[in-house]
Amino acid sequence: MLYYLFEYLDKTMDVPGTGVFQYITFRSALALIMSLMISTIYGKKIVTFLRNQQVGETVRELGLAGQNQKAGTPTMGGLIIIIATLIPVLLLTKLNNIYILLLIMTTLWMGTIGFIDDYIKIFKKDKEGLKGIFKVIGQVGLGVVVGSVLYFNPNVTIRNNFPKSANINQTETLITQIPVEEKSTVTTIPFTKNNELDYAEFIAWTGDGYENWAWLVFIPIVIFIITAVSNGANLTDGIDGLAAGTSAISVLALGIFTFVSGNVILSNYLNIMYIPNSGEMTIFIAAFVGALIGFLWYNSYPATVFMGDTGSLTIGGIIAVLAISVRKEMLLPVLCAIFFAENLSVIIQVAYFKYTKRRFGEGRRVFLMSPLHHHYQKKGYHESKIVTRFWIVAILLAIVSIVTLKLR
Repeated sequence: MLYYLFEYLDKTMDVPGTGVFQYITFRSALALIMSLMISTIYGKKIVTFLRNQQVGETVRELGLAGQNQKAGTPTMGGLIIIIATLIPVLLLTKLNNIYILLLIMTTLWMGTIGFIDDYIKIFKKDKEGLKGIFKVIGQVGLGVVVGSVLYFNPNVTIRNNFPKSANINQTETLITQIPVEEKSTVTTIPFTKNNELDYAEFIAWTGDGYENWAWLVFIPIVIFIITAVSNGANLTDGIDGLAAGTSAISVLALGIFTFVSGNVILSNYLNIMYIPNSGEMTIFIAAFVGALIGFLWYNSYPATVFMGDTGSLTIGGIIAVLAISVRKEMLLPVLCAIFFAENLSVIIQVAYFKYTKRRFGEGRRVFLMSPLHHHYQKKGYHESKIVTRFWIVAILLAIVSIVTLKLR
């Protein structure tokens, strides 16, 4: 909204200084500051409100040190993240940008699913919350919508195969020589030289015109990614500061990808695909990172508020949509390896327990407890040490992911 106001003042009334709002870097910095202030200043009011409403966490008996002290801590703190993200986004972004609209929808969609789950747990006194099948239906529904928009919407395009002779200083020449925007299901394969994969090629065996049916491959892949990443974020949210901190690091790395992919000069210099209009997502990411850091003010050990599924499912959904939109979804196993490890630890634990129970008559475990962070708690590590080390790993993974811009 402010973007359109300042655009009007700049173009119509020629007010000095208003043109700065045209720059993504300026609006991103402003979004970061604004979301950080909202989440830290007004976050306290939200925490107090949740406490007054007795929106307290019911902690399951897991036999973990310090666990009982957490009972009654306000949850649904994900509302802080959602509010602190959306306000700067609505004020500072181009609201007619298809990627921004998708991210706003994702935030509200996943936030609603998480809110319903938390509401059932707290007010209906049902520890299981929203039935798993309904969560999956919600995630699949979002995947169908996101996949359909990214595939069919005419504003989602790429430009590729830049003229090799173009110089980074030859801006005007480069813009006039680059190919026409085109619809494509091409994505990026990390760590490879010819690092592009077209999902349409999976159905090339069907014969001529197979490109028209690429959505049969693309949309299920989008559904799988959104479901996997959102569940991974949900499982990671188990100890104070873990999910918010690791997510902020991963999202910050994605911000670099959206900025360079949405800039015709930088994308040519780095020899990566240029995605028109995707740079606007950098502003959303800046607001999101600010909201996550501000939330950590209250969620760091010892937490005065938990994000609940309202926050964790939202975080996972946003990260998945960002990665898919910027054609970096194949990098998620590296960038979000923490989520992947948490997911995998649960799958391994459950599968091995069922197998050994059927084979030997008693269930056996690979980990002392799953998800993975609880395994380290059982081994006697303090929450703060586990979180700090997971953050360090997340930083290393983010650096490796960023390096893939040139390391092929």
